[in-house]
Amino acid sequence: MIAADSVWKSFPVERDRPGFKEFITNVPKFLKSGRNQFWALKDVSFRVNKGECLGIIGRNGAGKSTLLSLLLGSSQPTKGKIEMQGKRTPLLELGAGFHQDMTGRENIIMNGILLGQTKDEVLMKIDEIIGFSGLEEFIDRPIRTYSSGMYMRLAFSVAIHTDPEILLIDEILSVGDEFFQKKSNEAILGLINRGITTVFVSHDMSSVKKICSRVLWLEHGGIMADGSPDDVVEKYITRGSDDGSKVY
Repeated sequence: MIAADSVWKSFPVERDRPGFKEFITNVPKFLKSGRNQFWALKDVSFRVNKGECLGIIGRNGAGKSTLLSLLLGSSQPTKGKIEMQGKRTPLLELGAGFHQDMTGRENIIMNGILLGQTKDEVLMKIDEIIGFSGLEEFIDRPIRTYSSGMYMRLAFSVAIHTDPEILLIDEILSVGDEFFQKKSNEAILGLINRGITTVFVSHDMSSVKKICSRVLWLEHGGIMADGSPDDVVEKYITRGSDDGSKVY
């Protein structure tokens, strides 16, 4: 379902303006380029089979978000290639397409369409979406009147009812209150158990070990380990303990 082959991703870094002496002594260097390159991903290769749940772990700045953006298709590799076989459903920035002055019901329809459904398909599921969110009492009120928890619950409910083939998840298992968190965890596990291919980025090692069938550990843009959740998480935690950094 997912194939990444020798993927590199760089971003330009603007150089500070050189002083006069530095410029004079290094004219060829500064005429050639005013920018350096920061490599967020370096020669990353992996496969994700149908029905597999791949966890991606690593510290802040390791390249996890960059890799997710490539998998989503919102950016392209500098070198290498990524192939995706199936419809991608992101659980990343929940509610990013919501309109504050529209009602919850209207936003369900609009967001469902943005996530690849037809209007008729969304309408067929709208009662199920509303029921899962638990927002029946508020569904015909403008989104701007919702609390942040209500907003996230509705966005999550829409996303998981779009018949995903590939789920891309980034730290969203803490949606809403404790009851809804349990409900959302069970919903995601249900999708995974049904064979939905999943990529799950998280700092929560207990969640990673609970739901993932395999884990990829990124460090400074490269792959440090790829294997069973228990083995890779143990290596990651041990590495953090060895250098004194905090690993959750």
